[in-house]
Amino acid sequence: MRLVSGGFLAIVPALNEVGAVGQTVREIKQSAPQFDVLVVDDGSTDETATAAARAGAAVVTLPFNLGIGGAMQAGYMYAREHGYGVAVQVDGDGQHDARYIPELLARLEQDASLNMVTGSRFLEPVDGGYTSSAARRAGIRLFASIVSFVSRQHVTDPTSGFRMTDRRGIELFARDYPHDYPEVEAILLMHAHRLRSAEIPVVMRRRTTGSSAISTFQAGYYMVKVLLAVFVGVFRAKPHRVPGQDPPVAAERSL
Repeated sequence: MRLVSGGFLAIVPALNEVGAVGQTVREIKQSAPQFDVLVVDDGSTDETATAAARAGAAVVTLPFNLGIGGAMQAGYMYAREHGYGVAVQVDGDGQHDARYIPELLARLEQDASLNMVTGSRFLEPVDGGYTSSAARRAGIRLFASIVSFVSRQHVTDPTSGFRMTDRRGIELFARDYPHDYPEVEAILLMHAHRLRSAEIPVVMRRRTTGSSAISTFQAGYYMVKVLLAVFVGVFRAKPHRVPGQDPPVAAERSL
């Protein structure tokens, strides 16, 4: 067991989610009342920021759309600057069930060596959950196999954005967070910096408003891009520990 120092923050990235973000904030406050809620409005053109503020969230409004990675990095920078010890990502579209937040926290607190806990749709067979199309599940299995091999740990849902990090994870992601489609790359970033992660089983819900950032036509491009990022990460210089610095920084390759 570990004693978490600092407060708890739920980071909710949202783009044009006026129909869902208010309910998402209220569910977090009900299921995990110890968590403050920050909505990062990623350049929305609707009233997402207003709906989030009315539901009781703090709101950071980005001047233009940065994508999920940029929005999440802004949230982690906020968490770092305000001294939070734990941060959890909860998507603004309502797919992530806030009732699992206490379970993510319990798993993080249970093992002091863990730096991130992810909610997985595939860790255990669960009826009634939304797991996307067969083609996307096949892609996720491919990513899971590769990431498991590279990181030398069992990963079942590398594309899940429902994840909780401790202070070391917050500091890392505030400095460096993958942008375009960051979930898979973030696991590799954790591994490169020798931070440990684990999964717990969760059930995802189908989105009720908005649309996915990855369309059917983009799925092939997404798979190629992530696979390239994985292989680049494999050959990237490995980090080394610097006395007094935590987590380690990447070493320069000698030419």
